[in-house]
Amino acid sequence: MEQTVTRKTQLSILAAGLLAFIGILVETSMNVTFPTLIAEFHEKLATVQWLTTGYLLLVTLVMGTTAYAIKRFDARTIFRTAIFMVLIGTLLCAAAPNFWVLLIGRLAQAFATGFATPLMFHLIMSSVPEHRLGVYVGIASMIISFAPALGPTYGGVMNQLLSWRAIFWCALPLIVLVALLGERTITIKASHKNGAFDFGGLGLMTVIFASLVWAFNQAGLHGFTSSQFGLWLAVAIVAILLQIYHARTGHRQLLDWRILKRPIIRLQLINYFFFQFINIGISFVIPIFAENVLEANSLTAGMILFPGALLGACLGPVAGTVYDHKGLPLPLLFANGFVLLSVSLFTIFTDQLNAGILAIFFVLLRLGFNFGFGNLMSDASTHVSLENKADQNSLFSMMQQYAGSIGTGVLAAVISSQERHHDNIAAATLAGGHIDFMILIGLALIAAIAGVTAMGKINKSVSQGG
Repeated sequence: MEQTVTRKTQLSILAAGLLAFIGILVETSMNVTFPTLIAEFHEKLATVQWLTTGYLLLVTLVMGTTAYAIKRFDARTIFRTAIFMVLIGTLLCAAAPNFWVLLIGRLAQAFATGFATPLMFHLIMSSVPEHRLGVYVGIASMIISFAPALGPTYGGVMNQLLSWRAIFWCALPLIVLVALLGERTITIKASHKNGAFDFGGLGLMTVIFASLVWAFNQAGLHGFTSSQFGLWLAVAIVAILLQIYHARTGHRQLLDWRILKRPIIRLQLINYFFFQFINIGISFVIPIFAENVLEANSLTAGMILFPGALLGACLGPVAGTVYDHKGLPLPLLFANGFVLLSVSLFTIFTDQLNAGILAIFFVLLRLGFNFGFGNLMSDASTHVSLENKADQNSLFSMMQQYAGSIGTGVLAAVISSQERHHDNIAAATLAGGHIDFMILIGLALIAAIAGVTAMGKINKSVSQGG
């Protein structure tokens, strides 16, 4: 590994990061257009939310294959595949005559993002020396975190002033520029240390992830006590048990699950997963709450998220620098504290929320989120061997995306389920939003406990000399 980071390496990381940025930008742009899409395509929220949930679900599955792909194919080949898929998907979405073509286009874009984010971190882990790892992961996190900062505002402006289709048309020039940049700078070769592809493992992961998301979709349509919810939840549980058996006995593996035998990796993954669940979930709820309860337009709803997401994105390199100099405990303690504080404030003051208060509370959330999120992945990479870094990268990237998918699905299901108990959409969204915020308090507590426990184990390992 080179001890200095060349300009070519920096540009290759930038190219992969911008490709991931485009995917996340469009994903978060679409959230503020949901009321418009519901009216235009005559679909319910439980259906339209699949533009986000389905997208994130497929991104998750693609990311699950990247440990294999990175070992099997050169980085440039992976990048070219991602560029091709994002171009096809963007054109389908921009010209979509109905909801289902729009959804197909979003799924094509999901393939691109599913390859782009792990590719970016693969370039970093393979090319950046360990003493600079925190700041470069922080910069990478800043690139992809700026997308949620800009996405709702970008989507709101396009939807309000032009059309939701402009979200896709305006992204095309940037995609072309990213393609040219990556073609000239991405050169890392594959290790070719891989066995046969694990189709059985991929099938089981697909069943697990899809059935869990579908279970909560059914809960939104029929209620959490419905047989439809119970059936799909049971399918997911059976698939999880089969996956555990397959991971222990199968000769083919999408990734090396043995890295989860390390308690520090498990605990950091739990903290990482619930941070993203809270981040993406609440980024979905706030625009819906603003439009349905506060009667704000899509532009205003998007602007509520902008200050917090922009501040959080800019904090990425700062948080990475703190990690490089002070280690994980300080930034992680700060992160968990602010995430728990912010979701508690959302819950306590639900009835008093207005655009300004929503923006302030979201600033606090993103302050905590961005101080811990990238650093959790950076630190986890120091607890695995060099040959397992692709597995750790793939696992964390996959769970990051699935956290967003299941987070959106669960919180949307809660709001949708309330529509059967209230006469108007505003009352249902208010009641459902309050329940969502209470759920997030519980998850923030679990994340904090996992983080504190991980810090204890890290300190113990250091005191014992590794």
